[in-house]
Order: sequence, then C-alpha cells, then structure tokens
Amino acid sequence: MPRWFLLLTFALCIGCYQPERDCNSFRTGTFEFKAMVGTTLETTRFVRNDSLEIDYFRGSADTSSIRWINSCEYIVTKLHPKGRSEEKAIHMKILTTDGDTYQFEYNIVGEDRKEKGIATKISAKELYQ
Repeated sequence: MPRWFLLLTFALCIGCYQPERDCNSFRTGTFEFKAMVGTTLETTRFVRNDSLEIDYFRGSADTSSIRWINSCEYIVTKLHPKGRSEEKAIHMKILTTDGDTYQFEYNIVGEDRKEKGIATKISAKELYQ
C-alpha cells in the first residue's frame, strides 16, 4: 500500500476530530485558575454569573463586567481599574472542556499575543478556604 494513501487516511481521521466544548456548563459558577507569576505558583479564584465576574487574588477582590459574544467567548472589562493597563478589555475563549475543567485562551482586545490556561470549576464553599 502506498505511503501517501496511509498519510491521507491518517490526515482525514485527525481532521474529523472535534474536542469537547460544553461551554454552557462553565458560563456561571465558582472557578480556580493557577499560573506562574515570576517563580511563584499563584491561585486566582473567581465567581462568574451571566454579567459579572469577581476575582479573588492575593487577598483582594476585583469586579469585572462580562459581555458574552457567543456561548464560548466573552469580553471582560474591569469596573474599577487601578491604572491604564487595567482599563483594557480582555477577550476570553473556551477552547475545550473536560469534566469540571476547561482550557481557555485570552488576549487583550486588539492585540495578537495570546496566552492559555486551565480553569477548574469548584464549589462555592471552597472559595473561602
């Protein structure tokens, strides 16, 4: 069997794969996101409803408005920015979902540089532990 036929068959099988995206399950709730800040692993916890998101980071809370573009994408804008950099809106896109986690990418609106992360849905009582 020619190699090109095997390669074509493999490419067709991979091209048909669609990752799971049950975005509606992650539209509201309490979530946790861990990221490296310098050399320290930092945790951000946030509560999101249909139009607001409250972030808890390093002992302080910050509120942002949310505008949903579709079921998997939304724009986050801080309600009380503390500087010019916080005035910029952030575009969030849920890429895949798996159980109680979702992988997302985000970027400042109008900029090309994108970052990725993984958020986990947690119970509300875990937020205050």
